[in-house]
Amino acid sequence: MAVISLENVKKLYKVGDQEIRALDGVDIQLGEGEFASIIGPSGSGKSTLMHLLGCLDTPTQGRLEVCGHDLSRASSDLLARVRNQEIGFVFQSFNLLPKLNVRENVELPMIYSGIGGAERRRRAEEMIDAVGLTSRANNRPTQLSGGQCQRVAIARALVNRPRVILADEPTGNLDSATGASILEILRGLHREGRTVILVTHDPKIAAVTPRVIEMCDGHVVARP
Repeated sequence: MAVISLENVKKLYKVGDQEIRALDGVDIQLGEGEFASIIGPSGSGKSTLMHLLGCLDTPTQGRLEVCGHDLSRASSDLLARVRNQEIGFVFQSFNLLPKLNVRENVELPMIYSGIGGAERRRRAEEMIDAVGLTSRANNRPTQLSGGQCQRVAIARALVNRPRVILADEPTGNLDSATGASILEILRGLHREGRTVILVTHDPKIAAVTPRVIEMCDGHVVARP
């Protein structure tokens, strides 16, 4: 069963009198538990595709379904709900709040979900332990290494128990050894049955995934 489905999806932007076709008729099916990468150079459409998959935007034309929700013409409220409950985000720049400690950063998605304080703390501590940072739970991001910050971001992405993990260049700001450890965590999530989508420009990073979706000029040009 497809957890993500795009049928003839187009995304158009107006820049003055010019029409930009960021996506031009994209068809993709991603099944439950798949580990796939989306690769392409700057301007290929992969970032626009990521925004649609992450429920940050809707298509201009075509059909988009995420986790059973038809988001083709979704309201901002529905997009926000699906984004919070079904999608876990991991970003290249970590996107941690510097004034909050590790546990507080991990708790953030649950606050937006309305989960009570005791349950938030329990789940946060469970996820922090899962990424090996229990001893750092009271530290702020400025007291952590880049690899540790990315582990916090992964814990935060998992804490609402999403079906889909969307990782945008998750190793881009890390050295090769630390990047390899982050990729191994993502492999582990795939083995647990999560759907993991890795967005990258690096063919070496994309090669770790069983499936590679290559973008060029708004089209899918390779879809093994």
